[in-house]
Amino acid sequence: MRYNKIRKMDVANGPGVRVSIFMQGCCFNCKNCFNPETHDFAGGKEFTKEAIDHILEIADKEYIAGLAILGGEPMHPKNIQGSGELAKAFKERFPNKTVWVWTGFVFDNLKDKEELAYIDVLVDGQFVEELKNPMLKFRGSANQRLIDVQRSLKEGNVCILSDDEV
Repeated sequence: MRYNKIRKMDVANGPGVRVSIFMQGCCFNCKNCFNPETHDFAGGKEFTKEAIDHILEIADKEYIAGLAILGGEPMHPKNIQGSGELAKAFKERFPNKTVWVWTGFVFDNLKDKEELAYIDVLVDGQFVEELKNPMLKFRGSANQRLIDVQRSLKEGNVCILSDDEV
């Protein structure tokens, strides 16, 4: 598994100041994707334990609200294990900070994945240029949903967060 970049202070991907990692590799190649340099699975850098340790180190500041895992595609079969390991390590070290993950897959097809145990909010669905809406919080097109993962798993149905709830 590979990653493209790590941002130490990101205010665009989730509420508050977050550490962000952009995983490398995506099979969707959405029209006008904001991050096409992450599509090639062979690009970027190797994702290692040192990368996880680095993220935990830079997130260990009071002003960091959480972690954003984006792509590329963090929930792709080639990336999901590493994304899950990172989310687990992050939640174990920072139980009061949130983990947000962006994926082109839909929650309904991921709900049995053990990696969801460490994710607070999942932004699901592929970016669709024809549904682009710059007024939406933390997503690019109207088909994408902000899902409260832990509540959804507990209640057994998809619990969508409104823009006012995040």
